[in-house]
Amino acid sequence: MNVFSETTIRVRKGEEIEKTKLEKFLRSSIERLPEGELEIRQFGAGHSNLTYALKIGDWEGVLRRPPLGPVAPKAHDMEREYKILKSLSQVFPAAPKPYVFSDDPAITGSPFFIMERRHGHVLDTEFPEGVQARPELGRAISEKMVDTLVELHAIDYTRTALAEMAKPDGFMERQVAGWIGRYERAKTDEIAEYDSLKQWLADNIPVSQEPSIIHYDFKLNNAMFSEDFSEMTGLFDWEMTTVGDPLADLGAAMSYWIQNDDPELLKAGMGKPPVTVKEGFYTREEFIRRYAEKSGRDITHIDFYLTFAYFKLAVIVQQIYFRYKNGQTQDPRFAHFDRFVKSLIRHAHDTAIK
Repeated sequence: MNVFSETTIRVRKGEEIEKTKLEKFLRSSIERLPEGELEIRQFGAGHSNLTYALKIGDWEGVLRRPPLGPVAPKAHDMEREYKILKSLSQVFPAAPKPYVFSDDPAITGSPFFIMERRHGHVLDTEFPEGVQARPELGRAISEKMVDTLVELHAIDYTRTALAEMAKPDGFMERQVAGWIGRYERAKTDEIAEYDSLKQWLADNIPVSQEPSIIHYDFKLNNAMFSEDFSEMTGLFDWEMTTVGDPLADLGAAMSYWIQNDDPELLKAGMGKPPVTVKEGFYTREEFIRRYAEKSGRDITHIDFYLTFAYFKLAVIVQQIYFRYKNGQTQDPRFAHFDRFVKSLIRHAHDTAIK
C-alpha cells in the first residue's frame, strides 16, 4: 500500500465527487499535470469540511469543500480560506500553498479550492506504527506546538491579506455574541447551565490585547510533523483564521488539548482520547505558562478565554449534531454528539462559575 492510500479512506457514501468533471477542471487550471487517471480518496478524520486527496501520476493535491447540506451563515467560506493561505503561505512555512479556487457548483456541488499535499505524521489518538511514545517525545511535540503558536502570533498581520479581511476592534464582543447566536440557531436540547453561562460570558469580556493573526482551530490533529517530529511540516484548517485577540487562539487550542485527569466524557467526546493524555505531554497549565514566557503576553484573564473556548467548541459540536439530526449527514460518528455538547456546556459553566 502506498502513502496516498495509507493516510486516507475510500470516499464515504453520499460524499462522492464526479471524477470526470473534476479532472477536466484540474487540467484546465493547473499547469503541467502528468498523464494518468485521477484518483480520489478522502481524509476521514475531519468532522466538518470535506477534504479529499487527489493524485494524477506523481502529482498530488488536496481538495477542500464545505459539508453537505445547509451551513451556518459566513461559515465554511472556501474563497476566504483560499485567500488566507495564498497570503500566509508566503510568510509562515507551515501553511500549505493553495493552487486554485472555484465557485462553480457544477464541478463538486459547492465552492472549493485545491492546495498542495504535504506529507508527514499527523497525531490524533495514537502514535504511528513503529514510533515509541516516549515522555521526552511528548514534551518535544508539546514545545513545538507552543512555539509554533507564538511564531504565528508574532507575524505582522498588516503585511498580509488579513489586514483588509479582518476587523480586530471589538473582536471578543462580536465573538461572544456571534457564537451565542450560532448555538441558539442550532439548538436541539435544553441544557440547564446554558442561560447562566451565556450571561457570564457577556458580563466578563476582558480588554483585548494587541491583535494578531489567530488560527482559531489550532490543535494537534491539524498539525503535521516531520519523521523525527523535530519540525512542524504543515498546519491545516485555516477556515476560521482572522485577526483578533491572541489569547482567544490560545484558549481555543487548550479546549482541544486534553490531559489525563480530565473528565471522561471530555477526554473521549469525539472518540478515543488524543495522545496528549500520554506521559510527557504538557498539561494545559504548562502549555499556557510556556506561551506566556515565549510571547511575553499577560495571561491574567486566561480563565475567561478557556471558558469561552469550551463554549465555542460546544457550539461547533452542536452544529455538527444539528446536521446529523436533520439528516444532512449520515456519518455514525455524530450520533452521540448531543452528549458531548452537554458535557462541554457544563464544563464551561464549571470553569466560569467557580
